[in-house]
Order: sequence, then C-alpha cells, then structure tokens
Amino acid sequence: MSSAEPTLAALPNPVARYLLATRPAFLSVTLFACLVGFGTAYFDGFALSWAKAVATLAFALLAHAGINVLNDYYDELNGTDRANTDRVFPFTGGSRFIQNGVLTARETLAYGAFLIGIVIIAGLWLASVSAPDLVWIGAAGLFIGWAYSAPPLALNSRGFGELCVAFGFALVVIGADFVQRGGFAPLPAMAALSYALLVTNILYINQFPDRRADEAAGKRHWVVILGARRARWGYYVIGAAAYGLLIVAVTEGFLPRLCLIALASVVLTAKAGAALLQYAEKPAALAPAIKLTIGAASLHGVLLSAALFLSARA
Repeated sequence: MSSAEPTLAALPNPVARYLLATRPAFLSVTLFACLVGFGTAYFDGFALSWAKAVATLAFALLAHAGINVLNDYYDELNGTDRANTDRVFPFTGGSRFIQNGVLTARETLAYGAFLIGIVIIAGLWLASVSAPDLVWIGAAGLFIGWAYSAPPLALNSRGFGELCVAFGFALVVIGADFVQRGGFAPLPAMAALSYALLVTNILYINQFPDRRADEAAGKRHWVVILGARRARWGYYVIGAAAYGLLIVAVTEGFLPRLCLIALASVVLTAKAGAALLQYAEKPAALAPAIKLTIGAASLHGVLLSAALFLSARA
C-alpha cells in the first residue's frame, strides 16, 4: 500500500472521510461539462439564471460523487480493486477506502445510495423549475452511471464502459443547457462530443494500470480485449475523433469559429499518447500521462466554454 493511500487513522474526521470517499479530484470534469452546457445556452441567446446554474452544478457534482462511491462498492464486489497491485494511486484502482478499512463495503453502498437519493429528489425539483423532460436526461445519466459497474449489466465488464462515459458526460452538457433553455436543441449535443470523448480518454488510459486485475476479475473492457500493445493506439483514435468532430462542428457552422481555440489541448493529448505508446505495459510509469490526459480534457472544456460565452458577445 502506498503511503499516500487513505487509512482510517489518517482520517478521524468523518466529514473529511466521506468527502474524500467521493474522489473529489475527478469531479472537475463534471464542472467543465456544466460550463460547456451553460455556454451553449448563453450562445443561443438565453440569459443565464445563476440560481439554476448553481443548482445544476451542485446536483451534477453530487451525482458524479454518488456514482464514484457506488463504483468503489461494485469493484470490491467483483474483486478487481482488491486484487489490483499495479494501481497508480490516486488515479486508478479506486479510492482504496474499502480495501484499506476506512469504510466497510456496506457503508460504501449505503453512502452511494444516499447521495443518489438526494440527486433524485433534487433533480425532480430542478425539473419542476425548468421543464419536465429534464427528468429523462437525469434518469438516463443515473442509469448509465449505475449500469457502468453494477450487476447484472456491469457494462464496463462487457466492453461498453467507454461508451457509457462518452454518453454520460454528453448528457451532463445537454442537461446543463436544458435547465437554462427549457428544452432540447442540437447545439449542446454538438458541443459535447469533443469534450465527452476526451473525458473518455481518461477512463481509457486509467485502464492500463488496472488491466491485469480487471482481466482476472472478468472485466472485459477495450484494453483487456485488445491487450496493452494494441490498445495503446486506441488512445489516439479516441483523441483524433474528439478533435476531428470539433473541427467538423465548426466548419459545418454548428459551433462558432472561436471554439477552435479548444484545439490547444491537443498538445497535452499528443504528449500523453506518446508516453502511453512507450509505457503501456509499465503501469508505474504512466502517472505523468494520466495527469496530461486529465489536463487535456480540463483545458478543452475551459476553452470550449469560454469560446461559447465570448462568441455570444461578438
């Protein structure tokens, strides 16, 4: 066990303990997805309700937190996190709260269910102050988050985990836009594509250190199916699709030209991809590439949302 991993002795404060159990460092990708959604609504001429925006962001972060906690529970259930000796903490191998005795599996399940319960209640309220169809977006997002790791579906074990992440984060963008707009529109879906795929690359690269444990536990995601040497090229495929779709969306007039500034994140994606090509079978050396991948998605989301807001004023 790494000295950086959580222990019960190091977390005597229950508030800090339950906060860190949600893996808060990963929640930033939900923040940026919401910003993109707010940006598309603003670009289309809708004055932002900051009260609704804050509520949307809070509930989206809470949903992501709850899904993270439930994922820890189900990965303890299938044995993958406990068997993972190649993990690169804190990026892969789960939060380690169950394995290190900080929370029991039952406490983790109860906590995750509690967070999701709050999200359901809050989402129903938010739908009442925006539009009823928001319920379908929220329900789809929660279903994907649950089905990602929970049996009997366990979609990440069946090669559908990457699609779950892409669709899930696209729904965050669409939902954030919907609350402001009060209806559906093509713009948020188009804006979501590139960002959602770059978030998918975070999952994808994280699966390389987890590959052996996941395979032993029967989790057949893309990296397990392809093997490390072939799967490393998938990182470039996902990245190329993300940037290619952004360029198409701009050239076809779906997004303003200023959104091309988000292509700046390709530098981080390229550096991470080069590192993955070299160290795909050496998990301990992948931490810098994982950080670059998180940075690429974050930078892309920030620049894309900024471009949408600024273009609305042009």
